[in-house]
Amino acid sequence: MRFPGLIEKESLEDPLRLLATFCSEEHLDRLKEIKNPRLWRDIAEVALVARPASIYVNTGSDEDKDYIRKRALENREEYPTVHPMHTVHFDGPKDLARDKGNTRILYPGGRQVPLINTFDRDAGLTEIGKLFRGVMSGKEMFVSFYLYGPRYSKLSLYGVQITDSAYVAHSEEILYRNGYRDFVEKGEELEYMLFIHSAGERDENGWSKNVENRRIFIDLEGNSVYSVNTQYAGNTVGLKKLALRLAVYKGYREVWLAEHMFIVGVKGRGGRISYFTGAYPAGCGKTSTAMIADTVVGDDLAIIHAVNGEARAVNPEVGMFGIIDDVNPRDDPEIYSILVNPSAEVIFSNVLLMEDGNVWWRGKPGEPKKGINYAGEWWPGKKDENGKEILPSHPNARFTVSIRHLSKLDPRIDDPEGVPVSGFIFGGRDPSTLPPVLEAFDWKHGIVTMGASLESERTAAVLGQVGVMELNPYAILDFLPISVGAFTALHFEFEKKLARSPKIFSVNYFLREDGKFLAEKRDKIVWLKWMEQRVHGEAQAIETPVGYIPTYEDLREIFARELGKEFKEDLYEKMFTIRVKGFLEKIERVTKIYSTIPDTPREFFEIMDKQTQGLKALEAMHGQKVSPFKFDKK
Repeated sequence: MRFPGLIEKESLEDPLRLLATFCSEEHLDRLKEIKNPRLWRDIAEVALVARPASIYVNTGSDEDKDYIRKRALENREEYPTVHPMHTVHFDGPKDLARDKGNTRILYPGGRQVPLINTFDRDAGLTEIGKLFRGVMSGKEMFVSFYLYGPRYSKLSLYGVQITDSAYVAHSEEILYRNGYRDFVEKGEELEYMLFIHSAGERDENGWSKNVENRRIFIDLEGNSVYSVNTQYAGNTVGLKKLALRLAVYKGYREVWLAEHMFIVGVKGRGGRISYFTGAYPAGCGKTSTAMIADTVVGDDLAIIHAVNGEARAVNPEVGMFGIIDDVNPRDDPEIYSILVNPSAEVIFSNVLLMEDGNVWWRGKPGEPKKGINYAGEWWPGKKDENGKEILPSHPNARFTVSIRHLSKLDPRIDDPEGVPVSGFIFGGRDPSTLPPVLEAFDWKHGIVTMGASLESERTAAVLGQVGVMELNPYAILDFLPISVGAFTALHFEFEKKLARSPKIFSVNYFLREDGKFLAEKRDKIVWLKWMEQRVHGEAQAIETPVGYIPTYEDLREIFARELGKEFKEDLYEKMFTIRVKGFLEKIERVTKIYSTIPDTPREFFEIMDKQTQGLKALEAMHGQKVSPFKFDKK
């Protein structure tokens, strides 16, 4: 039972007869085509509890997509613009981001998991059931079916979205492959994740009214997610980060990886393409790195399996839900060109919709004019009740668009076999210690010192204290349903299934000296090309206690070839000096946290201790700052 205690089990014995009271004959026939009684019972149970006025079964046809889009406009969940394919959605001033506090992983008995927000499963299902009782009264309930990966792929998962929000259904039609036909073909044998959402009661602006009762509960045992009294996509679009938590848990049990990673292709000699995945916390260059690569399979998520001893990755998505703040034609030419393309279907969220029907966000050329935004009516100079100026477009404003508009889209995005992964990249924001690129000694060393130890500098604009380093293991901490110790152990187990492990690298675009960044934005392509050469043994490296760094000669050649730029020796020395004190402080910070996590693998501490000893020996010989020219090439 999805809502235990609210209805009698016997009432679900004939779910199709029950659903006939909510569905038209046409939509009931659509459900009958899927020969899966469990699915029928799940939908019927939600309908019995939430009491929608009707049920719309979305098959992914052009007619269904048009209908959902039309309903989003009629319901005032989206607003039209001057371009028929562009719409704007507003979440309201109290519903503009993921709600971490009310996003809970349901565990029997409320088992405590370090760094994870858990809640007792029985209590959680009882609470969410009360919030869902009658919540869809007078509304239309949409039922949609999706693939979480390419069609006919053994690496893909499946999801069912039940929602009373046409905006959520519209978003998912852009972001994911519709899987109705797959559900029909597979019938009862198909296992699926279930996402149940309601925006709840909406006010005169169309915003969720009871946000104080906003809840996002992830039920691992039931392979399902409940979301209520919220509209923000990060809390509601089931197959986005909500599905990631379920996928991580399934991968943990079956020994494969669900990662918060892009998948990109980097061209090497003879036109070959080597594929890399990359995990970066927000604001650390994840999207810009994906866009600067030669091909893009995915910009955000990756499912990675061992197939015949090889790590292979698929993108579970076919769309992008990206931050639009400061997207501009100079720094983000491709994304910008897509967003202003009238023929590209785009949902803008929490931007400014001006009276002339055009949208504006920070970074878009031109001045913002009177219109409506995430806080209601807006005009230049408008202030809130505290006298603070209200921004025309919210810093977390977003765009939803198909990834298929990218000119660099890799043709293998739909390959059911996935793409072979040559390297994992972990990127953080570190102003004082990490070099621009660093290669791990081996898989376990990289997982421990680069993935599990991934940190990022807090920015003054967000948290008010520049330079404080915050641990975000694998850039996935907010989306983990298990401890980071268990997630690290999973990576160790995963390697045992590989005949050849991907190389692991860290990158850091934010190293500064005298307040100035040492690297330019366009230098990212150089680090990617060096990694690609390392994968194929075509570049030398220098061994240090923390990993391998590039030689000056190799980087000079890549800079000249890729950017037509002279790379000076003194800049190389500044970038790749080993800052011993900073590394030792990082190890101490990270180890202290992991020492409180009981299921951290013993090898984690052994690897960290070995690196500590190597750094201390280096310090005794050469001091706290060691030039790359002090080391021997390897």
